[in-house]
Amino acid sequence: MTHTTGKYADFEALREQVVALRRQGLSLRQIRNATGVRNNDVLNQLLQGEPPPDWTKRPNAKDELRERARELRRQGWTYNQIQAELGCSKSSVSLWVRDLPRPEPKCTPEEQQARMNAGLAKLRADQDRERQATKRTAAADIGDLSERELLIAGVTLYWAEGSKDKPYRRTEVIQFINSDPNVIKLFMRWLELMGVTRDRLTLRVSIHKSADVKAAESFWADIVDVEVDAFSKATLKKHNPRTVRKNTGNDYRGCLMIYVRQSADLYRRMEGAWYGIVGAASANDPGNRT
Repeated sequence: MTHTTGKYADFEALREQVVALRRQGLSLRQIRNATGVRNNDVLNQLLQGEPPPDWTKRPNAKDELRERARELRRQGWTYNQIQAELGCSKSSVSLWVRDLPRPEPKCTPEEQQARMNAGLAKLRADQDRERQATKRTAAADIGDLSERELLIAGVTLYWAEGSKDKPYRRTEVIQFINSDPNVIKLFMRWLELMGVTRDRLTLRVSIHKSADVKAAESFWADIVDVEVDAFSKATLKKHNPRTVRKNTGNDYRGCLMIYVRQSADLYRRMEGAWYGIVGAASANDPGNRT
């Protein structure tokens, strides 16, 4: 029977017809064409409570993942394991399997903690190997330094760490202090390049008075390749009890202060070179080109 009027007086009879068509597997469009009911609201009312046939349902791309997640959960997999296996979010895994019972733990809390610690140790070891590989590659990229490159490196290092002349305090003298042995080695190599001989150097260790001063002086003497008796009397720093010090232990060597006597001319050359570096860098800035 085709319904062609605009009113639906015999609602129940029409519903029986529509439901029967639905149960035969017809889609909404097919029912609309068969009955002439064009109003979607009316058609939905007529079909209220009747599920659509399976063939009309749109396939869900995650249905397969969901079933796989439930299968893995039944096998005792954790959320993290399922997430890693399926490549989906942990929230999706939780939504799909939360009605399933939690799997029994396969190990004791102590064993689980040991596994976590082992995994963390492996992760950190892998990260450290990656860091070291990056550093080795970067070091190899530098290669040999020319005298000009060493000059620039030394000037830049001094301007960052050395004592500087101020308009309110004229001290045109080379004076450098640092706690990093490699920084000290580079600075000593720069002094050699600048023609500074060892007899012009005053060397002094600056260290907390609670530390092993003799051991520190011996350490720095090896770094700069001098005898220990070449050092001036160490500068001892008092410890403030309100300060929490982290530079303690056998690795604490204090700082080495290097003072170059008769170095006013060298200081001026260093400062001039620094501003030459700044000017050259600014000239190479695309924003400063005309």
